[in-house]
Amino acid sequence: MVTLIVATTIDPASIGPASALLAMPGWHPGPPIQDVPSFVNRDVRLLKHDSSIVREDHLDMRWEETTGETVDEVIFLSKHTAASNRPALTVHPIGVPHLTEGDQLPVGGKPAWAAPPNPRIGPWFRLLKSIADSQNLTPEFEVTLEATHHGPVTNAPTMFVEIGSTEEYWKRQDAAQAIALLVWEGLGLGGGDAVGDWSRNCFQQKILLGIGGGHYVPRHMDIVRKDGVWVGHLIAGYSLPMEDPGPSKSQANLEVGGTWKQAIRVAFDTTRAAFPQGEVLAHLDNKSFKGWQRNAIVGFLAEQNIKVGKPSDFC
Repeated sequence: MVTLIVATTIDPASIGPASALLAMPGWHPGPPIQDVPSFVNRDVRLLKHDSSIVREDHLDMRWEETTGETVDEVIFLSKHTAASNRPALTVHPIGVPHLTEGDQLPVGGKPAWAAPPNPRIGPWFRLLKSIADSQNLTPEFEVTLEATHHGPVTNAPTMFVEIGSTEEYWKRQDAAQAIALLVWEGLGLGGGDAVGDWSRNCFQQKILLGIGGGHYVPRHMDIVRKDGVWVGHLIAGYSLPMEDPGPSKSQANLEVGGTWKQAIRVAFDTTRAAFPQGEVLAHLDNKSFKGWQRNAIVGFLAEQNIKVGKPSDFC
């Protein structure tokens, strides 16, 4: 079982951390896959391609077909963009579970799909905050989770680690070094224990499935900041399309259209797959929903036998 790290040469916030990581001890060239060079260090494989980071699908399967090695997880290094242009270091799962056949896919993926969320997301978010603090990157850089979004398509548990939010910050060497150190320490390449290894912690643990809120999922993130919290998909309100039923919204057992049910089901199923023997609990950002939306979601969760957790359930 190997960890696959993916970087692209066309993104300074991707190749910068990759280059900093490759400057650390123990790396040697590995086999190319379809002219994409690779590098090997213990049970970690790093790929450097020349394409869009969200468009190069099935890299985990392609590695397995080329080498015979099973990919246990995928970690993408990428830039982050935001309207605020605020400097940020972010971590998030990927997918577009609310989209359907015929919908546009401007940032990759495929309809009704989400990759299993990498179990390291919560522990690495906390580790990244610790590294950023120790390297004096905060408060200039905000360390944050993001909601589940974009591609590329993978089958193995996946996460993105990003530097934002403008070219000035994408090229920052200190930010690149912090991300490289996150990967180095997080995967135990320096000889210490890896961080966020679910297989060592899987018994009777609860996992947060975030439902609702904005892109930076503040109410879910407040819980994930606490030590020991595991997190799966984080489905923002924009990935829960719900058709306003109009005057009938006060009716009991109201049927609300839209692809929100699909998004929740896909997010739950892939989170459960990523955390074998864990208990996935939905955590709702209640304040982000109107009453009829919240009632519809809670009713659907009950129908699907998906339990709802309170903040205290995860700590």
